Amino acid sequence: MSRRVTVVTAVHGPSARFLPDAYASLRAQRLADGWDWEWVIQEDGETDRVRPYVPADDARVVFRQGRPGGPGVARTIALAHTRGAYVKVLDADDQLTPGTLARDLAVLEADRTVGWTTSRVLDLLPDGTTAGFPGDPQEGPLARGVVLDHWKRNDFLAPVHPATLCVRRDLLTALGGWMALPASEDTSLLLALNAVSRGWFSAEAGLLYRKWEGQATGQAAHVDPAERAARMAVAEARARALTEFGWTYPADL
Repeated sequence: MSRRVTVVTAVHGPSARFLPDAYASLRAQRLADGWDWEWVIQEDGETDRVRPYVPADDARVVFRQGRPGGPGVARTIALAHTRGAYVKVLDADDQLTPGTLARDLAVLEADRTVGWTTSRVLDLLPDGTTAGFPGDPQEGPLARGVVLDHWKRNDFLAPVHPATLCVRRDLLTALGGWMALPASEDTSLLLALNAVSRGWFSAEAGLLYRKWEGQATGQAAHVDPAERAARMAVAEARARALTEFGWTYPADL
């Protein structure tokens, strides 16, 4: 693995128009000497709607397509094209804030017992303004199990946002990537990661989370009670099984 962080983006037709904003936020990142980023964009489908928005003249950008299976499948299949030791999530309709990649890498490079990082999120509203919300944890390490405990006590609301995840690639692949769920695949990965490894939360905002009419979490199917209950049950079962097995990352802890 090289001194590179791979940014992985799942995209489908309706969200493709936001890719230029995501790209601009990525180009604005400044990394330590010797580090670089690559951007793997994976279309969830094989249409002609996404390619026009993909940067054509940047060798750091990789664009792939595949049969549709949802964002979790798209991100997981994108791992075949990643070369970095770390994987950073960036949804197609979101934007990184300045410095977030450098902060993620600084934490992961400094402490091998931290498997993943997250950060504070600001909602990006349709009028261009941003809004935060209360309840973030303090900056610092997140002990194993704290994400599941909070999630279970607070109606399946995680204490940190999975859309800000930066994770060690070997740990991500060991857990099988994103879970094969129609939604909440990112939260289920976060629960699994915290079941086996310590994480980190940065109190400085690392992501602008776009609020718009087409986002998946705003659709009626996302809150269907029967499906939601099933998603949560599977996500919890995996996290608890990993905890009971006693496997940890790093393995020599």
